Amino acid sequence: MLSKTILAIAASLSTVSAVNQGFNYGATNADSSFRSQQDFQDAFEAAQSLVGTSGFTSARLYTMIQGGSSTNEPTSAIPAAIASKTTLLLGLWASGGQDGMNAEITALKSAIQLYGDEFAKLVVGISVGSEDLYRNSPTGIAANSGYGANPDDLVKYISQVRTAIAGTGLSGASIGHVDTWTAWVNGSNSAVASAVDWVGMDAYPYFQSTEANGISEGKSLFNAALAATQSAAGGKDVWITETGWPVTGATSGQGEANTANAKTYWDDVGCPNFGKVNMYWYTLQDQNAGGSVSPSFGIVGSTLSTTPLFDLSCSQSNNSSSATSTASGALASSASSLASQATGGALASSGSGLSPSGMGNGIVPSGTAASGYAAPSGTGSAGYGSGSNGTYTATGIRTSPAGSTATGSSGSGSGSSTSGSSGSSTTQSASSASSLTGSVALALGAVFAVAAAL
Repeated sequence: MLSKTILAIAASLSTVSAVNQGFNYGATNADSSFRSQQDFQDAFEAAQSLVGTSGFTSARLYTMIQGGSSTNEPTSAIPAAIASKTTLLLGLWASGGQDGMNAEITALKSAIQLYGDEFAKLVVGISVGSEDLYRNSPTGIAANSGYGANPDDLVKYISQVRTAIAGTGLSGASIGHVDTWTAWVNGSNSAVASAVDWVGMDAYPYFQSTEANGISEGKSLFNAALAATQSAAGGKDVWITETGWPVTGATSGQGEANTANAKTYWDDVGCPNFGKVNMYWYTLQDQNAGGSVSPSFGIVGSTLSTTPLFDLSCSQSNNSSSATSTASGALASSASSLASQATGGALASSGSGLSPSGMGNGIVPSGTAASGYAAPSGTGSAGYGSGSNGTYTATGIRTSPAGSTATGSSGSGSGSSTSGSSGSSTTQSASSASSLTGSVALALGAVFAVAAAL
């Protein structure tokens, strides 16, 4: 009996400690058509057979709802994952208001009933939302990045998902939220970190155009973002849910998009972390813009293939983990960066922590309406606007974080995009007053403490 108990505990610990490695997968193909089961399966199998590397056996999703469906039909990525033995980091799109979240939860519960244990055993975690806090930040609003969600909304949705999976095959699934590192170090979002089991961090040095962000700085900027996020995570595990360097596109600050730099970033940031921390690269193949995404992050180009655009073998990497051995110089750089961005209390200056245009894939049933977004406590006046966003329309208040003010005239946008991350809303600009000084100081203090220890 004792030996059986020990074996059971060992098996449990093995499952919990397993590290997942994969790519982000949206709901559409490169030609903007919605992905079918076969499309997902082809992509999953291509990832598993990439020339020069191995271990990309997990997939991060943005929504539980099948693209193009007028109902809350579960995504066809699930049977594709079952067929290809691909593990899943599920995503529920959280920027569609309560109606949208209800649809996502219904699709999740339907998937549990339809696919049972075959599905449940593949789930490595559930993300409630993706960059919703960023899109409601001054930077996200200024970038017209689409509708987001406030911390109180996300905490509520996280609780609703926990209730929905209680007593099901997914009752033990860990729940997190994915956002930009700049959102996590904003102290007004701390309630979200407290509500989750793990924190998902998106970081793109290429977009940090207000700093020295050439490829030679890519590793140090990423490590600084990771250290700052870990300091703000309250002891929760930090998963690297999105990062990458574009193979083509315009120059962003000093960041040049080409395959040579994409390989350097893969070697400097990916290789030291693959197999050591949960990590989802952006991306296997670009989507959402008819094959004309710019900048393009797809490592296999516009045609799905197992042959990448650059060497993935990690032969040029020293394989020291960025997650555990960040250099003190990078941490000092982080401190300087955070301080420079804190002018007026606005942590996110233009270009910092941005994500690829159109990368999101939140699909909400046609006709679903998202309600107005409430402003956090202490928020000043807000701009109003309405616009089409993906396959749903949303009308409401877009606000900046607590203590800051947002100004904007009413406007409208017609979002022909199938992406839930961005329509073409032209509603607001934002000017920050001051509220983040305290959170920046805390983040800086933590960064300097780690640097001193090193």
